[in-house]
Amino acid sequence: MDRKIISTAAILGFIAIILGAFGAHALKKVLTIEQLTSFETGVKYQIYHALFLLFAGSTNLISEKAKKTLYYLVVFGVILFSGSIYLLATKNVTNVDFSVIGFITPIGGLLMIMAWGLLFLNILKRKA
Repeated sequence: MDRKIISTAAILGFIAIILGAFGAHALKKVLTIEQLTSFETGVKYQIYHALFLLFAGSTNLISEKAKKTLYYLVVFGVILFSGSIYLLATKNVTNVDFSVIGFITPIGGLLMIMAWGLLFLNILKRKA
């Protein structure tokens, strides 16, 4: 599981860097400041959670069961949260109104919050 978690962390980080550069250079010319700021929020949360997975896959402080749950919470959280933000922020470029999927952004955020909470609880219950 650790290899899968760390590999996913690397992929999420890789994609976040590419999207961040794309946003800073190509999208800067076609998005409003508000849309660009929103897009950057998606990138930031994706990179934060890539680092989160990197930590989770590298530590012995949490059980394998907890790692598996953290993995799915983070992956689906990033897809729903950051993915929906990317789509919503780039509607001027794609000419597709993705506002109907706006409700999934907070669901993704909740999944990521749950992952952090689970990490905290697992660290707390660990025997010293």
